[in-house]
Amino acid sequence: MTDPGQGPENRPSPEREPIFLLPGSITALVGVLVAVHLASTMALNPQGLADFYVWFAYQPLRILLAQQDPSYLIPLLWTPFSHAFIHGGWDHLLINVAWLVIFATPVARRYGAGPMLAIFLLSAAAGAAAFTLTSLYEGIFLIGASGGVAGLTGAAVRFIFQPVLWTRHPETGERIVLGRRLASVREVFADSRSRFFTLIWLVLNAAVPLAPLLMGTSLGIAWQAHLGGFIAGFFMVGLFERRSRTQAQG
Repeated sequence: MTDPGQGPENRPSPEREPIFLLPGSITALVGVLVAVHLASTMALNPQGLADFYVWFAYQPLRILLAQQDPSYLIPLLWTPFSHAFIHGGWDHLLINVAWLVIFATPVARRYGAGPMLAIFLLSAAAGAAAFTLTSLYEGIFLIGASGGVAGLTGAAVRFIFQPVLWTRHPETGERIVLGRRLASVREVFADSRSRFFTLIWLVLNAAVPLAPLLMGTSLGIAWQAHLGGFIAGFFMVGLFERRSRTQAQG
């Protein structure tokens, strides 16, 4: 028998499943990257796009030009970070977004939006610093999120290959998943999976400068930013691990 008080208008609506299973911070970051690329390609003419690069892409040559005019240093206050939001084409953007979704998601779920974004931005800056070491005199621009994404990759590799830790509730005996432990640098290279991933990633990026010798053409990949960002994220993540433990105990 149907309860007249439980008509369609009175029944509780079923809980809606989220359209995206990504953390909100990852969805928001992807949205910003796509929005910046749309705006820069659709709203700017060629001269406007060139000016956009001048003011927001990272150019190491400014360090040398500042000896003649100190004003060249001003954009260096933000371009080590802002370059990560600029992409040279849809293929460039989509590759970085795919890599971001894969490796930023576990970092955001483990530490939250703030630490994830901090690792992204600081790794982008570290990638820019590494790019400077080899491109100071070339006058070229660095753009793309790959340095920041590489940092999130380096952070994630510290725990995604580790076994899941669990315990039992002291009263109910229910099994409780604690998550994956952050591995030390030695433990990363002791585990076969994390060691293989890390070494392959480092070797492939370090081999990019050899592409002209092997393939006869340059790949146009900022391998320096990849390496600098990865190393920064790999070591930086331990700072957020200690912070999260302190908050949990507080």
